[in-house]
Amino acid sequence: MLYLVLVTIMCLLLITIFTWKKIYIKTSTMAVVMAMGIITQGVLTNFFSSGDISIYGKLLSIVNISLWISFLFSLLLSIQNKQFRHIHYENPINRFGIGTWIAGTSVCSILIYKNFPEWLLLVEWLTILNAFLWMTYIIISIIAIRDIYRLDLTKKVHGILLLTTVSTQSLVLLLNTVFKSERVFYINVSLLLVGIMFYLVCVSLILNRYLRNLTSFNIEVDWNNTNCILHGAVSITGLACIFSNAVHDSIIAFLWIISAATFLVVELIEIYRFFKRIKRYGVSEGIFIYDVSQWSRIFTFGMFYTFTYKSYTGTGLLSKIQSPVIHIGVWVILSLIMIEILLSVREILSNYQMNRMRMKGIAYSNISPVKEDF
Repeated sequence: MLYLVLVTIMCLLLITIFTWKKIYIKTSTMAVVMAMGIITQGVLTNFFSSGDISIYGKLLSIVNISLWISFLFSLLLSIQNKQFRHIHYENPINRFGIGTWIAGTSVCSILIYKNFPEWLLLVEWLTILNAFLWMTYIIISIIAIRDIYRLDLTKKVHGILLLTTVSTQSLVLLLNTVFKSERVFYINVSLLLVGIMFYLVCVSLILNRYLRNLTSFNIEVDWNNTNCILHGAVSITGLACIFSNAVHDSIIAFLWIISAATFLVVELIEIYRFFKRIKRYGVSEGIFIYDVSQWSRIFTFGMFYTFTYKSYTGTGLLSKIQSPVIHIGVWVILSLIMIEILLSVREILSNYQMNRMRMKGIAYSNISPVKEDF
């Protein structure tokens, strides 16, 4: 009952702010929920063991569930005020961000199932609704791929396309957490194949963009934060294979090697970009700036860690490589999420201060305020 009261209070507070300020979240804002969810259930619970952080895990889950519900309300608010299509659908590439809604719902449903078993019936209904939402999203994604070619947007594609794979495999994780039956096995195989198919299609589009424009490629501007999903999508596919028991252990080991290799390549590019941005923009403007897409990096790091932890056997050469990832990676991930939270708070305070100054300026000049979209 206490946790239900906490969720209600936090949701009412956030919903009041969203309504008062007419805040419409960006399409990929649910990446926040995804990142915090995988940190809670995939990183902290695994590394420290569920018994040691059960209370903290529940409190973190409450925060995440409250954010998820509030973000869903913001989406409904955009529909009510006829902003939904403009914000979430007009740009074909941005449409892929809807995949965070499915993955975020999957993560929150798993958090509820693991921490609040008395809400099992709710989780079952959420799983069914999420499956229908996923089917709608897949149709939207196929149409979006067609529109990318039709509108000649292939030069602008990036890792956000891979949310098709992430959302699909998140559904595998959810189904195998909530439902334990043989019928789920055949669904698992189908979803795994669909996710892999989308990965191959989307990666070919992304690689085609960068390989065909190497001469004019500017890493500070043209490399997107979401490209870290290149390895995150492989990690969640491997984790889905483990949960589903649909593939042999050797395939899971092979997927981990691919995931680790992709992680290494992408993050080396990120480190190079890191120094190039500092040189061009300085430390403050180069790296300490907030963007919602940065949460996708935390999610992918958390997913790679979780996949590594779950595939770790303790024997063999592969385990010797995985061991430092498990014991050092947790602190890297916790450091990253703390930095991201601080950047988020600074962004919120900065926006609040700017709005106050703007309103004061409007009051002094006696000019009617212009309605803004958020």
